[in-house]
Amino acid sequence: MKYSLLDVAQVGPDENPADALRGAVPLARAAERSGYQRVWYAEHHNMPQIASAATSVLIAHVAAHTERIRVGAGGVMLPNHAPLVIAEQFGTLAALHPGRIDLGLGRASGSDQNTARALRVTAASAESFPEDVHDLQGFLRGDPPVPGVRAIPGDGTDVPLYILGSSLFGARLAARLGLPYAFASHFAPAALDAATEIYRSAYRPSERHPEPYLIITANVIAAESEEEAHTQHRASRRYRARMVLPPRQNLTDAEMDTLLDSPAGRQITAMSLHTAVGTPAQVHARLSELAGRTEADELMLAPAAKDRADRIRAIKLVTAPAPLHAP
Repeated sequence: MKYSLLDVAQVGPDENPADALRGAVPLARAAERSGYQRVWYAEHHNMPQIASAATSVLIAHVAAHTERIRVGAGGVMLPNHAPLVIAEQFGTLAALHPGRIDLGLGRASGSDQNTARALRVTAASAESFPEDVHDLQGFLRGDPPVPGVRAIPGDGTDVPLYILGSSLFGARLAARLGLPYAFASHFAPAALDAATEIYRSAYRPSERHPEPYLIITANVIAAESEEEAHTQHRASRRYRARMVLPPRQNLTDAEMDTLLDSPAGRQITAMSLHTAVGTPAQVHARLSELAGRTEADELMLAPAAKDRADRIRAIKLVTAPAPLHAP
């Protein structure tokens, strides 16, 4: 089983975005030393706790401070951008870091409705996602969809593409295009089984990917002792719940635990159903179970502890069981 890292440059308590961006490097280096395949950064907007909005810029920063690990987007929300612009950005990254850049693509805006308006994104933008993916492929392969318009840099780089999703739409599209598929089960587990079944059964082989390639994401909290891991897990659950509660609802830790144990709170908890918590051996066992159930080719781990030091420690503890080798 191959492990990879998913990071959003989380802004921790008493931190600012600059702290989070600087902190992305030691986390990526820990993954590199632990034998992980790749590290991906996700595009989000207008979220105070997440600093990965300018995804390609963060990728450039981390790639320049690592040596072997693949670095990419997990993902770029393509409706927010013109395919030509993304081809130029990731073509530039591929020119600077040959053989190390990935491009995962999603069709959401990665934001709320007001932010989508500020991004000049409409409800119809997502509808053209399949065509935009096709155009992006053309620019990167050197077969531009608009005659006479080349992505420079980007033209002919053929940066590897991945389709991301948390619903059946992405599974069907990845299968139809013959592309690898990454399912976001770390926050949207409901459609996992149906999506993976559709992807594998409907897959159309492509020249670059004759077989389907499935990546499943999961949250991870690991520590030297089971007790410490569960302490971190409780703190993480409270922190994440506070992110979605109204700002003025300042609950104590005890009140937050009561809320999380209520029917309303269990809906929040259900989003992180696929979370491996415990010692390294316990985490590996939970991840092995998930991989066996889904027949995943790769697991992408999202460190879920509240504090960055604990997230880095978790990646150091949960080392990859296979040598570094990207498909």
